[in-house]
Amino acid sequence: MTEAYIYDALRTPRGKGRKDGALHEVTALRLSALTLNALKERNNIEGHAVEDVIWGNVTQVMEQGGNLARTAVLASDLDEAIPGIAINRFCASGLEAVNIAANQVRGGAGDGYIAGGVEMMGRVAMGSDGAAIAADPSIAMESYFAPQGIGADLIATEYGFSRDDVDEFSVESQRRAKAAWDDKRFEKSVITVRDQNGLPILDHDEYMRPQTDMQSLGSLNPAFEAMGKVMPGFDKVALMKYPHLERINHVHHAGNSSGIVDGAAALLIGNKELGEKLGIKPRARIRATAKIGTDPTINLTGPVPVTHKILADNGMNISDIDLFEVNEAFASVVLRFLQAFDVDHASVNVNGGAIAMGHPLGATGAMILGTLLDEMERADKETGLATLCVASGMGAATIIERV
Repeated sequence: MTEAYIYDALRTPRGKGRKDGALHEVTALRLSALTLNALKERNNIEGHAVEDVIWGNVTQVMEQGGNLARTAVLASDLDEAIPGIAINRFCASGLEAVNIAANQVRGGAGDGYIAGGVEMMGRVAMGSDGAAIAADPSIAMESYFAPQGIGADLIATEYGFSRDDVDEFSVESQRRAKAAWDDKRFEKSVITVRDQNGLPILDHDEYMRPQTDMQSLGSLNPAFEAMGKVMPGFDKVALMKYPHLERINHVHHAGNSSGIVDGAAALLIGNKELGEKLGIKPRARIRATAKIGTDPTINLTGPVPVTHKILADNGMNISDIDLFEVNEAFASVVLRFLQAFDVDHASVNVNGGAIAMGHPLGATGAMILGTLLDEMERADKETGLATLCVASGMGAATIIERV
């Protein structure tokens, strides 16, 4: 089978996903085009050098609708012969784009692909697509649907994580993110977003709150308690699925959950011939990819079974992995991963995660894979695994090896 390599990985900074965020006036189309142009310029991509642009994007309505991937190609400096396809595996869309590209290369369907994603959460609100899993009672009731925040609190309850546990994890995420930025660890991969006059709009992750401590987090009320206990009462739905629990312990809030942000990321994926054609060297080999379905009520446990699957499918053990990126959708998601595999927190999310820097849904998977590769190079590690929980009860994972 043909090997698939990562030749480059870059991302925009994450802007606050609200009206006073630095990227609020930038459309998803423009941010995508800027990201594609940066990848093109860094890797001498000319003509029909890549087979396709596979672009993750979760809320595909309004300006993010209508196959944004193809529109972004047309708005960029890429050749119009390159098509584009928008995909949606919720929070793992950016990683799934990479996995699809890698498997296309492995199967011989072209020499190279651009894969990544975008989400402008401050312009196109999460949930504004009216998803059937939440809005259609014929499936919502049958599947015991509960929002992700309820699922996160259900994980904390089921697996014994206290309010202090999730808050301590979040303080550490903020500390690590600040240390990484201070140490210029993202310098290789973060591009500056500029306006039409070439003036910088944003060159750093805007959402970070490095002053966060246990005292400040302790002052925040649980964010999902009202929807769980009062209206519409999702705790009762979850407890019907998990009747052994007496109640759900609501521990998550804005300070220990991922931030709503804007951002985009892109990777150049290809075979050996692509590198020879463009005069560039591969940075890593994509060794394995995996995805899995899980319980849609607890919703966010996917990283554990998908990691079991990807390791088993490839004859590997957890000890074979040097570094991990586990998306910090909520603190309990990563705590459950640490608990399940008994891995050292020092090897997981070394440079902080989405609690500190934010989670631009369609882009995050591509972002954390790039972050993983950068850290593997910096720390001189050989093998890394990136994984995300996914709405509706799914998980996705990728294993990469340096070359």
